[in-house]
Parts: sequence; C-alpha cells; structure tokens
Amino acid sequence: MTDWQPLATSLAEQLQLPPGEVRATPVHGGDINQAWKLELGDREFFVKLNRPERLPMFDAERAGLEAIRHSASLRVPEVFLTGQMAGHAVIVMEFIELAGQVDAGRLAVALAAMHNCFNDRFGFYADNTIGSTAQVNTFNNDWIDFWRRHRLSFQLELAARNHLDSSLIDRGYRLAGELDKFFTTYQPRPSLLHGDLWSGNQAADLQGNPVVYDPACYFGDHEADLAMMELFGHPGKRFFASYSEHFPVDADYPRRRELYNLYHVLNHANLFGGGYGAQARRMIEMLLVQ
Repeated sequence: MTDWQPLATSLAEQLQLPPGEVRATPVHGGDINQAWKLELGDREFFVKLNRPERLPMFDAERAGLEAIRHSASLRVPEVFLTGQMAGHAVIVMEFIELAGQVDAGRLAVALAAMHNCFNDRFGFYADNTIGSTAQVNTFNNDWIDFWRRHRLSFQLELAARNHLDSSLIDRGYRLAGELDKFFTTYQPRPSLLHGDLWSGNQAADLQGNPVVYDPACYFGDHEADLAMMELFGHPGKRFFASYSEHFPVDADYPRRRELYNLYHVLNHANLFGGGYGAQARRMIEMLLVQ
C-alpha cells in the first residue's frame, strides 16, 4: 500500500483519535500476507494486507480472534477493522509487543481455560483457513463424521487434485473408514480450539501473559490443539502436567495425536509438496495397524 492516509482516517474516526503523523513499517515473518506496523500519533497497530478476494480470510480470522478473546483465557490482539482499501484486503488489530517464549505453566492454564469453553456441536460459525487452504467448519453433532468429512477427506480430495501419490490417497481413504476404532472408549466434547497452535503462533507479552494469534478456530476435540503443539516440537512435561490439572488428558491421547497431526502434514503436502507426502504416507500406515 502506498497511501496509508485513508486507512489512518478510518481508524481515527472509528476510535475517535486526534489527528497525528502516520508511519508504516514493514514487519517480517509472515508467509501469506504482507504485514506492517502502523503508527498513528502515539497509537500502534498491526496491519495485514492481501489480495481483495482474500477478505473472507481476514473476516474469519477476526471471528476466531474475537471468540478466543471472549473466552477470557489466552490473550489475543483486539481487531479494530477489516475491509477493502486501496486495492487490498485489510485487517487492522492491536500491536502487541512480544517478549519471546511463553512460560509453559501459564500457557497450559490459559489454554485449558479456553478448551473448557464448550459448544453444543462441532464446527464453527464460519469457514476459515489453515495456512492458505480453505477449512470447512460446517456444524456437526458427530465428531468422527466431522473429522472424516471436513478434515481428513477434504485434504485427500485436495491431494488427488494436486496429483499426489495415488497409494497415499487410497490408503488415506481406508483410514477415513476406520476412524471409529480411535474412539471406542473416548467421547470428545466440542471445545473452543485455536486450530493452528504451533510454536510460531504463540508468544508472551511484556507482562509474561500468553499470547496467541493467526487462529484457525473451531469447536472440536481439545486433543487436536495439543497434538499440533507436538508436531514441530514439544511444549514439555511441565506444560502437560499443568494442563492436566485443569483439563484431564485421556490415556489414549498418543494414538489420536498422530491422527490429528496427519491433517496438518497432508495440508503441508498439498501446499508445499516435498517430503510431506512421504511423511503423510508413513503416518497413515502406522495408524492403519493400530
């Protein structure tokens, strides 16, 4: 964006801010959007830009951030504006100064509080995205059917369109038909989930409060968030010990962890190719023999 004044004017009118100098500085680290720090007088905002047709992605992000914010658990940036401006889709939110890695115990307690916010069905009020991939959140009373339709089968359909290994797809559909075996004694409740809770989407503010961002929210099995936290690392024993005091973790969680993370590995295979397809195939074979 070359002219920030219209956006600054909209923000000033909405928030009843006095006129002030407008400065915009690029922020590095985003893969999907352009990210900027916008300074308007003595106020700071975080702005993300994308193509105009990606506005629904920002509207869905706003819905997720507001759902987490209303849960009074984890800190998220407050969203002030979404819309189209100067040929871009725009989302403007609070700029939070981050202090680095979050304390495992504080994160565990806050995350458990969010997961203890329940809905009567699985899904969400709007579809959203996981990375840049569409994520369907049509409400469903049946968790297994929800996961089969809108998570596993959705990614397998994408894999077929992307001409990934046909044996991976065939074996994946076989697994989709056997999901009941992972839930013989376990019935999840529809917890509010972040949905994309890898380490890059969590931090701490200057007061040490856990902060999360870039959500892909829906109501689902709380284990799906826990599994994602272990996909590219591990939150540590202290995290799980603290979390379990506030939301017990079922003994068979490790079996379902790979099932839930298969969704994200398939998504990476569809987005990036490379070795993710082979990783997904190994995960499917391991899950089939359980």
